[in-house]
Amino acid sequence: MDSYDKLYINGEWVKPSKGDSFPAIDPSDESVVARVGAASAEDIDAAVKAAREAFDHGPWPRLRGRERGGYLRRIAEGIRARLDHLAALEVRDNGKPLPEAVWDIEDTAGCFDFYAELAERSDAVPERSVELSMEGFVSKAVKEPVGVVAAITPWNFPMLMASWKVAPAIAAGCTIVLKPSEVTSLTALELADICHEAGLPPGVVNIVTGMGKEAGAPLAEHPLVNKVAFTGSVPTGSRLMQVAAQDIKNISLELGGKSPLIIFDDCDLEAAVEWLMFGIFWNKGEVCSATSRVLIQENLYPRLLERLVEESRKLRIGNGMEEGVLLGPLVNAAQYEKVTGAIEAGKRAGATLAYGGSRPAGFDRGYFLEPAIFVDVPVESELWREEIFGPVVAIRRFVTEEEAVSLANDSEYGLAGAVMSKDLERCERVARNLEAGIIWINCSQPTFVEAPWGGYKKSGIGRELGEWGYENYFETKQITSYVSDKPWGWFIK
Repeated sequence: MDSYDKLYINGEWVKPSKGDSFPAIDPSDESVVARVGAASAEDIDAAVKAAREAFDHGPWPRLRGRERGGYLRRIAEGIRARLDHLAALEVRDNGKPLPEAVWDIEDTAGCFDFYAELAERSDAVPERSVELSMEGFVSKAVKEPVGVVAAITPWNFPMLMASWKVAPAIAAGCTIVLKPSEVTSLTALELADICHEAGLPPGVVNIVTGMGKEAGAPLAEHPLVNKVAFTGSVPTGSRLMQVAAQDIKNISLELGGKSPLIIFDDCDLEAAVEWLMFGIFWNKGEVCSATSRVLIQENLYPRLLERLVEESRKLRIGNGMEEGVLLGPLVNAAQYEKVTGAIEAGKRAGATLAYGGSRPAGFDRGYFLEPAIFVDVPVESELWREEIFGPVVAIRRFVTEEEAVSLANDSEYGLAGAVMSKDLERCERVARNLEAGIIWINCSQPTFVEAPWGGYKKSGIGRELGEWGYENYFETKQITSYVSDKPWGWFIK
C-alpha cells in the first residue's frame, strides 16, 4: 500500500468523513512512519451498515463452507506473499524484533488456513439430531452465524490479533467491522487490501482506523452490531460489557493477566532460565499472558537468580530491524511512562531491583528500556498484583507446593500460568490447581491456533482459537417438528 490515510468500507477505500488523520510513530526513533485515517461516528455507521447489508442480503452467510474456506485460503496466500513487507511494517509500527514479527505474520497466515479448514469441514455436519423423550416429535440443532461482529484489537500483536477475530468470524459466515488499535494500525489496513485482492464480497470485512472514543465506542454501541469481540485491558473490557448489556449483545473478552511461573528446585536450571526469560522478555513483555510473577523454590533461588541476571545482561537491545536484537523499544511514549512509573513504584514499595530498569546507555531517542528484575516483591504491592505490560519481572521464593499454588492463585487475573519440575505428576497436579485458562508445563508462552485461548476471573469471557474460537461466532437454533399423523389432542379433545 502507498498510503494508510483511508478506511476500508463496503469493499472500497474511502477518506474519513471529517478528513482527520493521526501519525503512526516508529518507537525506535520517534519518527512518523505514515498518516493514518481517523474514523468518526459517521464512518463507523457506514461500515456497520455495509456489514449489515452484506449479512442480511449478500451471498456470504449463504455460501457453502468450502466456498468461504476458499476465500480464507486466498487471504492466507496473500499474507504469505507479503510476508517480508508485513513483518518489516510490524517492526516499524510496534518495535518488536524482526524474527518475532516474521513469526507473527506466519502465524497470521496459519490462522486463516486453520479456519478455512473448519469452514470446509462444516459442510459435512450442518446440523445435529437431538434425542427427545416424547414420541411423535423430532428435533435438531443447527448452527447459524451470529451476524455483524464488531472487533476491537490491541497493539502488541497487531496483525495476529486481527486474524484471531477476522478469520473465525468470516469462516462462520459473519460479517465484520474491525477497529485495530490506533497505536498500531498499519498491518490491519494491509489485511484489508489482501481481503480485497482475495475477492471478498463488499461489506464482509470492513476495517476502520481511529481513536477509541471517536471510533471504538460508536462501533461497540451500534444497534446493528450483534456481537462484540475485544482484546485489551480490563478497564476497557469492563466498559464494553456495560455497553453490550444495554442491548444484550453477545460479547467475548480476552483481557489482561498477571500470570505466575512456579519453578521447583528439581527442574533443569538452564531450561528454567531460558523459559523464564522468554516468558517475560519476549515481545518486550508486552504480552497479556506474560509470566511476570515468578515463584522460585527456596533451594534453587540463589543459583537461578544469579543465572537470570547474568543472561539478562547479555540481551541485545536496539532497533528491531538490527540482527541479533532481542529487545526492541516499548510501543510508545505512554507505555514507556507507564512501565518506568511501575518500576519506580516497585522500588518505593520495598521490592529490591536486582538488575536493569533504566534507559540503556547510548539511546537518546526511542522508547528503549533495560529489562527489570525485582526480587523480594511484597505480595500487596502493585508490582506483584497489577499488569505492567513491559519487560519487568517480579520474583518471590517459596518452600512448599501448597504455598506456591496459594500465592499463584492470589490474583484477580486468571489468564495463564506455568510450572517447571522434573516431577511430571507434580506438574500435572499444580496445573489442575492453578486458576487460569492456559497452563504451560516446563515451558512458557507457546500458543497454537488449534488450542483454546482465554482466561478465568478478570482475564476475560469466552475462548478464542481452535474450535472454541469458531463457536464464538455462531448462534444455536433448535428446530422441533411434530411428525405424527395423529392429532396432538392436548387442548382439543
